Amino acid sequence: MEKVILTGDRPTGKLHLGHFVGSLKRRVELQNSGEFDKIFVMIADAQALTDNADNPEKVRQNVIEVALDYLSVGIDPAKTTIFIQSQVPELTELAFYYMNLVSVARVQRNPTVKTEIKMRNFEQSIPVGFFCYPVSQASDITAFKATVVPVGEDQAPMIELTREIVTRFNHIYGDTLAMPEIMLPENQVCMRLPGTDGQAKMSKSLGNCIYLSDTAKEVAKKVKSMYTDPQHLNISDPGHLEGNCPFIYLDAFSNDGHFEKYLPEYKNLQELKDHYTRGGLGDGTVKKFLINVLEETLAPIRERRKEWEQNIPAVYDILKEGSEKAREVAAKTLDEVRAAMKINYFDDLDLVKEQSKKYGN
Repeated sequence: MEKVILTGDRPTGKLHLGHFVGSLKRRVELQNSGEFDKIFVMIADAQALTDNADNPEKVRQNVIEVALDYLSVGIDPAKTTIFIQSQVPELTELAFYYMNLVSVARVQRNPTVKTEIKMRNFEQSIPVGFFCYPVSQASDITAFKATVVPVGEDQAPMIELTREIVTRFNHIYGDTLAMPEIMLPENQVCMRLPGTDGQAKMSKSLGNCIYLSDTAKEVAKKVKSMYTDPQHLNISDPGHLEGNCPFIYLDAFSNDGHFEKYLPEYKNLQELKDHYTRGGLGDGTVKKFLINVLEETLAPIRERRKEWEQNIPAVYDILKEGSEKAREVAAKTLDEVRAAMKINYFDDLDLVKEQSKKYGN
């Protein structure tokens, strides 16, 4: 069996550091590992419309922003198929069939769906499309027979539901769909990077993001305003690490080489943490170090983005070619699904012969 990756993002805004540590960095590593036969990265515009139906221009404009972020972090269209979800209509048909294999109660129990509904104040009026988006995700994954799905921790319930749908489909209709496995970030901190304000998750809607396309000045400003330890009022005060954003970000981004380059008085992050917790180390020093660490990560990404911004038609060509390639693959899977479900009426010659014989033709 081929080893296939499927992953993607909703185009509701530019991508941020949470996306980078949670999935983008790993995607590039997997792409360059040579371990996978096919890699598909989807810009999920159709899914974004489930809660932005009244603002399609927002989604439309952000498709190119996400594509630019993909290319700037190192996703290579020669190795990875980048495509737009809405341009592969076979995904919608697959989702329609899968809806018969999962109950409303099962979707309602999905903790990610519960969280998303609450976040968007949909408790009283949930759009059907939004409610069914976990089934749509199952369609996306299975259409490309993905065996590995790299996602953040918050998406684990979605993969679980996809696996249930695959199991049920294969049980009813025969072995047709590939069973996906979840791949979580290796660094525990990267599973859910908090926002700069200390909120549990970096979110565009909360305005607590550091974007991959932010200028060095913008990054520095956001780091300086980061939530730290509210009890650490004086440099001499012992500091606490729990919920302290600069240290959480350092856990995700720093290495010993950064200390040698930017803060040589410490050998590693643990020494910095020890000094902070016993007192005598100011938040400003920690934040200044973090700014240098982040800039080392973001500067090359920012430069590559500028280069792609100079040739937007080429970016759209990449998306068009990728969408056409993705559609070919999804169409093949759909043909197999339709055959397994016995709704391929005009391709089933045995059915025609059987019915002809039945009526004496």
